[in-house]
Amino acid sequence: MTTESEAKRLTDRALAAAGGRPAEVSVRFTDASLTRFANNEIHQNVAERSTTLSLRIAVGRRWGAASTNDLSDTGIQKAAEEAGESAQALPDSDRYLPPLAPAAVPPVGGYDVDTAEYGPMQRAAEVRTITAKVADAGLIAAGAFRTGVHAASVANSEGLFAHHAGTTADLMAVVMDDDASGHAGQLSTRVGDVDAETVADEAAAKAVAGRAASNLPPGDYEVVLEEFAVSDMLDFLGYVGFGGLTVEEGRSFMSGRLGEAVMGANISIWDDPLDAEGIPRPFDAEGAPARRVGLVRDGIAASPVHDRFTAAKAGAETTGHALPAHYSMGPIPRNMFLAPGGASKDELVASVRRGLLITRFWYTRVVHPLTVHMTGMTRDGVFLIEGGEVAGPVRDLRFTESYLDALNRVDAIAAETKLVREFFSVNRVPALKIASWRFTSR
Repeated sequence: MTTESEAKRLTDRALAAAGGRPAEVSVRFTDASLTRFANNEIHQNVAERSTTLSLRIAVGRRWGAASTNDLSDTGIQKAAEEAGESAQALPDSDRYLPPLAPAAVPPVGGYDVDTAEYGPMQRAAEVRTITAKVADAGLIAAGAFRTGVHAASVANSEGLFAHHAGTTADLMAVVMDDDASGHAGQLSTRVGDVDAETVADEAAAKAVAGRAASNLPPGDYEVVLEEFAVSDMLDFLGYVGFGGLTVEEGRSFMSGRLGEAVMGANISIWDDPLDAEGIPRPFDAEGAPARRVGLVRDGIAASPVHDRFTAAKAGAETTGHALPAHYSMGPIPRNMFLAPGGASKDELVASVRRGLLITRFWYTRVVHPLTVHMTGMTRDGVFLIEGGEVAGPVRDLRFTESYLDALNRVDAIAAETKLVREFFSVNRVPALKIASWRFTSR
């Protein structure tokens, strides 16, 4: 179910089963394959092809919902009956909103035929490129190469219908020996953009350079954060701070501070679901057209993202960021960008008197959402910088730091950006040089 006509026939059948009641239907289609490797060998190749239909039916001011992967007439009718019975059993809700009126959905790209047709032997050949290169250096590699097609459709009883299909290719590798490890990865909507040799070279170079690491005492250090670490920062800023519900409920660092400086003047962050340099999506789970939202402009808190409910509470308009109805976290940004600067990564390192070059963070967790204080660890390559030059590897450190405060201490920003997939969002980010970062233990 990747074509618009197939999706339309399926959503029409679901709406007909609603029996003329207000209804919303969403369809999620996945055709994804994964090749996983470890110890320089492929140990798993799996594929999933699934279609899930979710139906919401309104009775009075209450929605009932049901989902199914049985797309027969009987299966869809059963889902409609369950949704209707659920609505009957619920009390009226002050969160009730009627089905959305149709609106034009902007066209976006994001579908690549080569990626959609990429097979297991092709993925295996790219994995072989990585394992052969690192084996020559006395290293072993582990990771995964995922390719796939993802399609989403939304329709309702008001005549709304929207459909989008896209592709992704995601290669990640950790290269290691008994003494050190290195990490690299690439993500794109086009498999032709993913270069296994580059991934192998970057990860292997980190691992080789990381051998014989020394201990460094905890404390405050200047840092150069590479893109995977910066992306973790945006992911959690989006989760705890950039959503309309967290702002409205006073749980966000933006609550009561819109129009005020919350980060350094050299920081601008936005969410753009339509940008082909991310993973585009033209509409949200309600069928509302997605649009670019300036979250932070020159350090000033500009706007959170909204779905229809949070927009109504804020006296604003939806920005097309609704999640499926069963999620309770409210809208969040999922295609974020941090404005690049003009420096090279070498220039960021050269500007450090004494500090650390950090590849990525690991196991980061929220300590305090209002200040975005986080705790976590470094991983897969940490290097001491002295006098503007990389002096040698150090062992991993744990940090406790406010991501918000850190973005008030950014001294320089790299010109190049990288697309990184996180738990909540996909982010295109540059590397950052930050004047101070607190490490609390080895």
